[in-house]
Amino acid sequence: MIVFDLRCGGGHVFEAWFGSSDDFGSQKARGLLSCPICGDAAVEKAVMAPNIAAKGNRKSADTGMAPGPTTTLPATLPAGADVGKAKEMLAELARLQAKVLENSDWVGRDFAREARAIHDGESDRRSIHGEASHAEVKSLIEDGIGVAPLPLPVTPPEKQN
Repeated sequence: MIVFDLRCGGGHVFEAWFGSSDDFGSQKARGLLSCPICGDAAVEKAVMAPNIAAKGNRKSADTGMAPGPTTTLPATLPAGADVGKAKEMLAELARLQAKVLENSDWVGRDFAREARAIHDGESDRRSIHGEASHAEVKSLIEDGIGVAPLPLPVTPPEKQN
């Protein structure tokens, strides 16, 4: 099986699975493909970024960190978008995030508790990052405790090679 991002003439991007690349061509030639959103039959393959994972035991040359989960560029890049530029921007974002995290303590699932302790003066003031549920984040925000999501996934230190 192979998955393709497809785009209709109306600009809708959607995902479709095929037995092979030839199956896509055959179904297109027979008029069997249409947009699930608007029904447009003018369906073409959309530009897709390759999903290439770094070797698990290597550190990234850009960040010096072990690679996190494999990610791809969104399939909904605007028509005519420069994929190379988007990749450069993501690499720069990863570099900047790694720089910020150099001076931040990983607190894992204790993030909400530790953020509250810092806010209440029960723990030393410092930058922290970790994991929190939506409910925990909502509670922190409602209590006036400033938190923000990181733009890119972070691999916990205990899961790094």
